[in-house]
Amino acid sequence: MTRVLVVDDEPQIVRALVINLKARKYEVDAAHDGASALELAAARHPDVVVLDLGLPDMDGVEVIKGLRGWTRVPIIVLSARHASDEKVEALDAGADDYVTKPFGMDELLARMRAAVRRAEPVAGEDDSVVATDSFTVDLAAKKVNRDGQDIRLTPTEWHLLEVLVRNAGRLVSQTQLLQEVWGPAYRTETNYLRVYLAQLRRKLETDPSHPRHFITEPGMGYRFEA
Repeated sequence: MTRVLVVDDEPQIVRALVINLKARKYEVDAAHDGASALELAAARHPDVVVLDLGLPDMDGVEVIKGLRGWTRVPIIVLSARHASDEKVEALDAGADDYVTKPFGMDELLARMRAAVRRAEPVAGEDDSVVATDSFTVDLAAKKVNRDGQDIRLTPTEWHLLEVLVRNAGRLVSQTQLLQEVWGPAYRTETNYLRVYLAQLRRKLETDPSHPRHFITEPGMGYRFEA
């Protein structure tokens, strides 16, 4: 069974989510503040986290950063904040998706399923290792190593990297990347690509401001060069 950690300080939202998720055979844990969320995540190891940003004891972005210090669990932000810079901040901190309140339960559940699916290993993947001058990508083990250290990537960062690496040397259009990584409903969300490519460059490029491996083709898409 898929275990969900719901983090929100609004009791009616927590109750609605718990009822709906349990009715669909999810196992659910709930936290009403950031400290409890981090403790529950460490103790219960959820498969996906649904997180409100406006918590009483800390900002949700701090919770995301705390989780990303040790886990790649998919994180879906659920927030009443509409400003694009706040969405980008949450995504930049390591969130995998962002749902704005008020939200439709069916949409949230679909995004949860997609996030969990992206995080799952794919059976029968080839075991090729792609090496560059500064990092290696092990497609089978879903690992990235740079200078002898494993690099933590979120599930979404990994999925984006994987699509680009499997198409090494070829231009992958913005639309194709958005569809493969986030799904058909996100075909126009090009800001997602800018945010996540910037994260990959920061983690993997020697000089992120002058990338050698993750190349932008303005207005068209991106290309990975080993």
